Amino acid sequence: MSIAVTPIIAIDRKARRPLHQQIYDAYRDSIVSGTLRPGQRVPSTRGLAAELGVSRMPVLGAYAQLMAEGYFQSRVGAGTTVSLSLPDQNLAPQPYKFRAKTARSARRRQVAERSFFPDSISTPPWRRGWGAFGVGQVALEEFPLRPWNSLVTRHSRLIGPKSLDYGHPMGLKDLREALMVYLRTARGVRCDAEQIMIVSGSQQALDIAARVLLESGSQVWMEEPGYRYARRVFALNGCRVVPIPVDGEGLKVGVGVKRCREARAVLVTPSHQYPLGVTMSASRRLQLLDWAERSGAWILEDDYDSDYRYEGMPISSLQGLDPNARVIYIGTFSKVLFPSLRLGYLVIPGDLVERFISVRLAMDIGPASFWQAVLADFIQEGHFSRHIRRMRLLYRERSHALVNGIEKELGSAVEVTGEQAGMHLCVTVSGISDREIVNRAARANLWLVPLSSSYMGRAARQGFILGFGSTATSEMTSAVRKLRNVLNLERVGGRASEQTRL
Repeated sequence: MSIAVTPIIAIDRKARRPLHQQIYDAYRDSIVSGTLRPGQRVPSTRGLAAELGVSRMPVLGAYAQLMAEGYFQSRVGAGTTVSLSLPDQNLAPQPYKFRAKTARSARRRQVAERSFFPDSISTPPWRRGWGAFGVGQVALEEFPLRPWNSLVTRHSRLIGPKSLDYGHPMGLKDLREALMVYLRTARGVRCDAEQIMIVSGSQQALDIAARVLLESGSQVWMEEPGYRYARRVFALNGCRVVPIPVDGEGLKVGVGVKRCREARAVLVTPSHQYPLGVTMSASRRLQLLDWAERSGAWILEDDYDSDYRYEGMPISSLQGLDPNARVIYIGTFSKVLFPSLRLGYLVIPGDLVERFISVRLAMDIGPASFWQAVLADFIQEGHFSRHIRRMRLLYRERSHALVNGIEKELGSAVEVTGEQAGMHLCVTVSGISDREIVNRAARANLWLVPLSSSYMGRAARQGFILGFGSTATSEMTSAVRKLRNVLNLERVGGRASEQTRL
């Protein structure tokens, strides 16, 4: 049964129109405009009279008129509802769209230029589906829902009055302490629980860091190619992004120094660079730390999928190598658990904690506490580490299946990078338009991302970012075969030769 809905009814006892007419007009206008929809319940005459502070008589009069004209209908046991067949259905307006009456009035509607990103208005083809090669997509079917649901039920029963109040702006202490243990042991991060701030994800973490560390007009190094949504955060904060190229060792620090020695900050993904997937070498890490200390710059380390490494020893965080507290470490649970959880974290140098809290209080006061409590127990009871181990094996299997499929179906026509870690790899191809290929692939239910979309300027390389998190191992070969067909490549003797240049 639908909830009874009351439109805005402004009763004016001094008006010349009688009260029943005012009530009638308010309901009729709401129905014709579409605010009240067919089938919605309306309050009883007694309830509405009490709500408006009038006697029941004008309400009875208004309802009787609305019933007689076909706007209301009444059924035994169902109460009074908006009629399913309305006399003014043809008068219902179209969805509201603002149109400035004059150029002069339009000029007065001033907004910040940096708030508009043309490519965000429509969803690009590679974001419209779920499945083969979708970047950032997680094997959600493998998530341990039984223990998670058990913890959700437990905490739902424990909710009391204190749980309904604001939490600490840094986040729930139990979760921060659980994270501290995990980050120290698994990622080599040097921190205490007091340095960890819980946020809604890596985007908010980056936004808070930018507000604390950067002024409008500050110059920021970013990897080229790099994560385009991070560029938007800097743009919204009035910063100027300076693209620095990436090679097989990661960000080219020397080029950054030549292009913009006085940059205020740098954003890097050293464990598994996005999108190329390379790991920053030890020498580059030390170079970057030395530059940051000498120039007084900040390093924002985005460690978005570092839990999944399939070749060699785990790579420790850049933050753990930093003796001068110039690194702000950013992590998220969107990849290792599930994205709708909307939880991530920042590890903040101790002397900056108060600054970060000050900005956090201005933004949203603090994170919601319920899911933090559930996640804290999920980690402390061992479910998190078991899940990571399971998923590491699963994603390694899917990564190997994808690489094998590429070698078999595409052969020397492509070059693969970044397959040693994470949930995506990068394929570069010469002589193509990757955006054109991506549009064709989407029509074949393949959700690869064009490499060129990760460049600020002219793309130095064409290719694709292929996610493998949401594609079963058994489906990988057929998915690669479909990609080969989209690329117009002909398989020859277990290798692939290019048949047509695009």
